[in-house]
Amino acid sequence: MSIAEDLRPALGLPAIQTLAAPDMAAVDALIRHRLSSDVVLINQIADHIISAGGKRLRPMLVMLAGHAAGGAGPGHHQLAAIIEFIHTSTLLHDDVVDESDLRRGRSTANALWGNAPSVLVGDFLYSRSFQLMVELDRMPVMRILADTTNRIAEGEVLQLLHVHNPDTDEAAYLRVIERKTAVLFAAGTRLGALASGAGETVQQQLYDYGMALGYAFQIADDVLDYSANAEELGKNLGDDLAEGKATLPLIHAMAHSDAAVRERLREIVQEGDAGAMPEVLAAIHATGGLEYSRQRAVEYADAAERALDGLPESEAVAALRGLARYAVERSH
Repeated sequence: MSIAEDLRPALGLPAIQTLAAPDMAAVDALIRHRLSSDVVLINQIADHIISAGGKRLRPMLVMLAGHAAGGAGPGHHQLAAIIEFIHTSTLLHDDVVDESDLRRGRSTANALWGNAPSVLVGDFLYSRSFQLMVELDRMPVMRILADTTNRIAEGEVLQLLHVHNPDTDEAAYLRVIERKTAVLFAAGTRLGALASGAGETVQQQLYDYGMALGYAFQIADDVLDYSANAEELGKNLGDDLAEGKATLPLIHAMAHSDAAVRERLREIVQEGDAGAMPEVLAAIHATGGLEYSRQRAVEYADAAERALDGLPESEAVAALRGLARYAVERSH
């Protein structure tokens, strides 16, 4: 059953944000308190990226999963802050590797302060997350987060191997998403359940939900890079193409175009030729690349919702369903 036909209760994003607001206020307060350093540049760069907005989706998932699994409290707030610090450190490193100058409509830290400070402050946030983790003094938490951060690092290297690589196929693309995006979503939802005292079955359900949601969210994000309004998206359209990244709409187009077009697309990927965006868009539209990619995102969103089956109905579960639908319906 597609999400459009599903009658199970699901909240819209504004209702989800209202439901999560008290917890998120506590998480934000903890984040700001634990960001502080007596090194001024760390405070400046960390505050720049933390205050850049965004929906705080990953820490929100920790809180909602905790409530869905039986209730959440201060321990969840700390786990949510840890997840956000890890995510933020990866953003700082990503923007340096990708040479990005715009994120969420604002100049990136590396554009303002340079590459070296951005990398080093990313390291500070990463190590701060481990300080918070150790304070919780729970080996299962440390094991999950240590494994997750290691997988994320693998994902960064894996993505690097596919830059300017026209032979990247859908399976390779999905392996990068698993490590770069989905594992952190899944760690957050599993940790939310773990901190609520849920058993292994419920932890696994929420882990599966987070993993599928991560795939849905990233594929939908990659569709937006070829279809959204640049101002609304908060970054330059075609950034993936300029960086030589073949994401699913383009991968599908290369696989389903005639030989001449396929060869031209391969050249564009190898060169990272953002000026060839009209040619790329024409090939994507001719092969139904956007429609195919959106459908793949919907399939993962459906899988995320199915993972929640059997959990007691609650506002938190309805919010998790709503986030699965939001992931594939958003415009930015």
